[in-house]
Amino acid sequence: MVARVTIADVAREAGVSVATVDRVVNGRLPVREDTARRVLDASQRLGFHAAGLIRARLREQLPEITVGLLLQRPEDPFYRDLTDRLTAAITGSRLFRGTVRADFWPADDPEDIAARLRRLGRRARAVAVVSPDHAAVAEAVAELTARGVPVFTLLSDLATSARTSHLGIDGRKAGRTAAWVIHHAAKAAGPVGVIVGSRRFQGHELREMGFRSYFREIAPDFPVLEAVVNSESDAATEGAVVQLTEAWPDLAGIYMAGGGIAGAIAGLHRLAKDRRPALIVPALPPLARAALADRLLAAAVCEPIDRLCERLLDLVVLALEGETARLPNTILLPMDLFTPENL
Repeated sequence: MVARVTIADVAREAGVSVATVDRVVNGRLPVREDTARRVLDASQRLGFHAAGLIRARLREQLPEITVGLLLQRPEDPFYRDLTDRLTAAITGSRLFRGTVRADFWPADDPEDIAARLRRLGRRARAVAVVSPDHAAVAEAVAELTARGVPVFTLLSDLATSARTSHLGIDGRKAGRTAAWVIHHAAKAAGPVGVIVGSRRFQGHELREMGFRSYFREIAPDFPVLEAVVNSESDAATEGAVVQLTEAWPDLAGIYMAGGGIAGAIAGLHRLAKDRRPALIVPALPPLARAALADRLLAAAVCEPIDRLCERLLDLVVLALEGETARLPNTILLPMDLFTPENL
């Protein structure tokens, strides 16, 4: 029979006195936060019966913070997953007691996006947003930050100094990486296509720039075609993949800088195997993961969502504690590159 873990066991594991563990468990007298954390960590490692109570007592001492999320298209698998992971990170934070107010913009309407931002700013202490770059949106962001509500842009930045910080991968490097994969994965040299969601997404624009610059510099025998704008629609993307392949029988590859992944995969399925170009996608929802495992896709060049969530929480705390001097203007995260060999 396994002996029950005692307060003395926890005290030994945490390197504190039995009296300190007792104070943490029963909420008697203040205990330094780092000490209480050590007691909690030791309790969880040992399976101490009061670990849940300690965790609850520590959480009661944390400040309550509502974080607003403004994303797009909740029906899209990528944004569903992003919402779920941001929500889990915020509500499970050890830095504050977090709650989430999430809103979604259904169409690229700058006035609607700006209005949704302002509503979130009245209900949240901080806001994280994915948005195309519009003057109306920038004005709303400036209003929020002027009122002391920090605004963090995710994935794609806004052309405004008013937002607090930006988090995402280096778009130019992502585009060049996608180009490198096509250069090495294509059956032969030939034209390459690029599909962007909107001309207003800075992230898409930077990816396209990097994509084009690689081929101009390294592989000029892969001419890059005029970009197709798909509004991140699956139907439009499916049609674009088929039309590009029909128009350019020697098409070597296609880079998707934005959404519409399900449509791109559907488009590939409509093509004969020997006509399928090397396709690079920007995220790895379950459908894309399965297609990559089947070698229907060449690679996925992705945002590291878990790291993005972690860094966002750190920035929210710094901003709300008034540590503006320590807030970086931009955090460029290392991209995730998935191929059929490293899934």
